[in-house]
Amino acid sequence: MPKRYLVTAGLPYSNGRLHVGHIAGAYLPADTYVRYLRARGEEVRYICGSDDNGVAIEISAMKAGATPQEISTRFHQLQKAAFAGLRIEFDVYGGTHQPGFQELHERISQEFFRRIHEKGYFTKRRTKQLYDPQANRFLPDRYVRGTCHYASCGAPGATGDQCDQCGQMIDPLLLVNPVSAITGAAAEVRETTHWHLRLNDFEQPLRAWLEQKQGQWRPNVLNFALGQIKQGLPERSMTRDIAWGIPVPLDDPDAKGKVLFVWFDAPIGYISFTAKLCAAQENDWRGYEKWWCDPDTAIVHFIGEDNTVFHTLIWPAMLMADERHQLPSAVVANNFVNIRLGGDAEKVSKSQTAEDSPVWIEEYLNKGFGPDALRYYLTAIAPETARTAFDPQDFVQRNNGELVAALGNFVNRSLTFAQRYCDGKVPDVAAQTDVDRAHLARGEETLAKVGALIEGHRFRAALEELMGYARACNEYFSAREPWRTRKDDSADCAATIATCVQAVHYLAVLSWPFMPGAARKMLQMVGVADAPVQWEVPALESGRPLGEPEILFQKLEADCMD
Repeated sequence: MPKRYLVTAGLPYSNGRLHVGHIAGAYLPADTYVRYLRARGEEVRYICGSDDNGVAIEISAMKAGATPQEISTRFHQLQKAAFAGLRIEFDVYGGTHQPGFQELHERISQEFFRRIHEKGYFTKRRTKQLYDPQANRFLPDRYVRGTCHYASCGAPGATGDQCDQCGQMIDPLLLVNPVSAITGAAAEVRETTHWHLRLNDFEQPLRAWLEQKQGQWRPNVLNFALGQIKQGLPERSMTRDIAWGIPVPLDDPDAKGKVLFVWFDAPIGYISFTAKLCAAQENDWRGYEKWWCDPDTAIVHFIGEDNTVFHTLIWPAMLMADERHQLPSAVVANNFVNIRLGGDAEKVSKSQTAEDSPVWIEEYLNKGFGPDALRYYLTAIAPETARTAFDPQDFVQRNNGELVAALGNFVNRSLTFAQRYCDGKVPDVAAQTDVDRAHLARGEETLAKVGALIEGHRFRAALEELMGYARACNEYFSAREPWRTRKDDSADCAATIATCVQAVHYLAVLSWPFMPGAARKMLQMVGVADAPVQWEVPALESGRPLGEPEILFQKLEADCMD
């Protein structure tokens, strides 16, 4: 077992608002995992921040008539607020070009590049690159759009670095009918100089490392990465002809005016943000080495499917070339979440999805919906093995039919009964029956099952176990009929309600990774709100005062998401 855990979530580009697909893809499952680890008593750090450099930011700034810094800072703050609104809690939320983080990130990234260069893993090459004759500039990968060149795909709208449809790396020169994302002009081929990472040098060590993960990683992630190696890994340019980014740290005239490829410096942000956290907590930024260089640390990356190739191949190859840091213990990749508005599922799009749609996290929170309902729904439809769709009507139905009718109903009927007929205290358990003990034993079994599923990154199945126990709790309450035994067998009634209160305690702990707000309410209602959440449920002693019962989840109207 590792001594500690370093958990990261993919850095969002700071050029747009967050939507439900972003949250379901990386940040919510990572937060769920971290909350569980902390409840289990593990030492863990959760690292994230905005990806502020590169083409995406420069394009957005160009379209908005603003500077890249203005755009990245604006959306950095909006994204940070959206995460906080959903109770996704990082130990540090940095930014690769944000004040307070930029200097250290640039220094570490440039040192990283120099070390790999000194080891001889870069090839300087005069290459052909697509060029926009109207804008009078070379076009880095994401400035190019065209049709995917893979015969098995052929999807339109592929960028010059990756096809979002098939997930494979793209050679921009092979794109069919490439056009500039700046002006829409047909791209021309011209020559320039760049430094290429020789990924083919790492095919064998990458294959050996990945094959060791058989049975541990999700098969779709592992099979994809191994399939890419089987095809052969091409050299990959790690420099770009743009102005916004980290300058290439070489004393070479050909490096003038070039910056590091954003996908070179972005994953280094995991390291630089950890270093900044250590500087703040320990007054020594090199404290990050405990988290990144010590083999007793398990490094777990949570990402969306479009980042799989970078986190399973390019980033590990960079780490192998650098030879100073540990490779990831796990890469947990989710597929895309689309949106379904009464018809076919479609990709969430800034241009096609209404600005006030609650699929945008900012709008969801502005409309007053609670974070727990969305956290629940996005976990229930988690795209762990295939793409799924956010359906507003399904969201409402599952909130009302599952959270309200099952989990919320049991908590309310049990604790209201205890408040009304048991003096607001945990009743005497002396008359507990085998049925009562069996029900609590199921709670203990559910705690173990949910924990094991979370450890295996099977969050959807873990949530199903939790809700299965909630439904069993309702069945137990109905079968034991405390409203009847209150009149003719008070001891039996007391034992029943004591069992129900203890079951609420189980449900509170089980809910903590998924719905922390609801979990805190339940802990308050069973009288243990001040204690830190631990992945165990000690018995509540008879006579313990209970908190005031309150409604756990609000019922939603059918048209509330319109």
